[in-house]
Amino acid sequence: MEHIVSRLGATVRRNEGKIAIVSQGRSLSYGDLRRAVAAVADGLASCGVSPGERVTLYAPNCWEWVAAYYGILWAGCVVNPVNALLTAEEVRYIVRDCRARAIIGTREKLEPLVPLLAEEEVRALVCFGEDVPAGMVSFAEWLRRPAGRSSPAQWDLEATCTIAYTSGTTGHPKGAMHSERNVLMNALLTGLMQGRGGEDIVVTALPLPHVYGCVVMNSTLLSGGTLVLHSRFEEAAVLESIARYRANRFDGVPTMYYYLLNSPDLGRADLSSLRMCTVGGQTMPASSMAEVEARFGCPLVELWGMTELAGLGTTFAHTGPVKHGSIGVALPYCRAKIVDAQDCTRELPAGEPGELMITGPVVMQGYYNNETAARETVEPDGWLHTGDIARMDEEGFIYVVDRKKDMILTAGYNVYPAEIERVIAAHPDVAMVAVGAVPDAAKGELAKAYIVPRAGVQVTAESILAHCREHLAAYKVPRAVQFVPDLPKTSTGKILRRKLRELDEEAAP
Repeated sequence: MEHIVSRLGATVRRNEGKIAIVSQGRSLSYGDLRRAVAAVADGLASCGVSPGERVTLYAPNCWEWVAAYYGILWAGCVVNPVNALLTAEEVRYIVRDCRARAIIGTREKLEPLVPLLAEEEVRALVCFGEDVPAGMVSFAEWLRRPAGRSSPAQWDLEATCTIAYTSGTTGHPKGAMHSERNVLMNALLTGLMQGRGGEDIVVTALPLPHVYGCVVMNSTLLSGGTLVLHSRFEEAAVLESIARYRANRFDGVPTMYYYLLNSPDLGRADLSSLRMCTVGGQTMPASSMAEVEARFGCPLVELWGMTELAGLGTTFAHTGPVKHGSIGVALPYCRAKIVDAQDCTRELPAGEPGELMITGPVVMQGYYNNETAARETVEPDGWLHTGDIARMDEEGFIYVVDRKKDMILTAGYNVYPAEIERVIAAHPDVAMVAVGAVPDAAKGELAKAYIVPRAGVQVTAESILAHCREHLAAYKVPRAVQFVPDLPKTSTGKILRRKLRELDEEAAP
């Protein structure tokens, strides 16, 4: 089996002059991409970063992000892609936890991280663009150097190549470790199921650090397709790109499709080139999916995945039937089953809801430096607990029913109540806090904080939200705050999140 960068190299040789990436008004051929990738690998070596060491990638979508991702792997290093919406405080925790040797990103993202250079682990902050502050390394200067190494570092297919962090129920993120085999198999199997290939022109605004965005990038570029990459989602810009580049694919989360359906530009857009669209990140109502298909003139295929799977776990075969409301079937060489949520050894019959479990070559190796959490998530025989409650029909198609855990899905992003609670509890005027989900038509769910103030203080919702904005990414900040005299608890004092909605009813006039 080929390595990721070896496969990229083979793709380059077949497509040297073909456009690989369109980003920020610039087009890069596969030859351009390969030269940039090799330059990044040489640059990391010049900074004293050795094979096997971790490199954090912290930036919005851009062509430099793609070059850095493959360059890190070309150097034999471990890529640590982090969400560009995370705060510097959140990223500092991740960098320290995985012991990253270098951080690559934009000036805006890197400047708050300069104090990390004084610590033993971090050796370099590598900055995109021409305006590079003193003390940082210029990414653009790396690319201007003479041609670099002609071949990538040698990888063991079972060695860790990626550590992707996902928020955990303890309030701190966990680093899901993936081998070369995990990442490459997910890209190849996704391509196989969805019929992706070298003729594809893919428009996407999915964040590349997210496994959905990353698997779209890999499945496109490793097969010789063209990736039209948007730094952020804007309805008019996406529609214009589809028409201009004659894109045959668009990949997005439900919120993107809702905005596109409501856009005044949709009726005038030329979408005749589209052959397939995909949706993931959260479930989408069947009626909305049918409307997308009618307006876009192509199939909309649902998929489901997790950070712990390096991308997809289920989807539909492009040659087979599609059932709206279902997340499809397990990827080839993978298996899915529905088990008793309290006893994972008892598999449930068709139609009965239980916990969805997945096994196969896409399951993570474990959580970095957190064996306890890994043992709780992956059984000794390799079956992964997804935490989702689902059912399977007689034909093997899977339907997500609910979530076993209290995770909140906001526009496709995972938001964990414990993480928000940990931040709010640090506010000096807060005695007790619990966070629950409230429904939102556009984003699926939003976080709401229920707070018991300390006695004798006058605390405002705005002061709580301002505190959250300092310590949390914007999508994690609660959209509502309610002050309450007490919180529902068990006899042992554990807060019952499932009863938080009753507080809403008590507050209603």
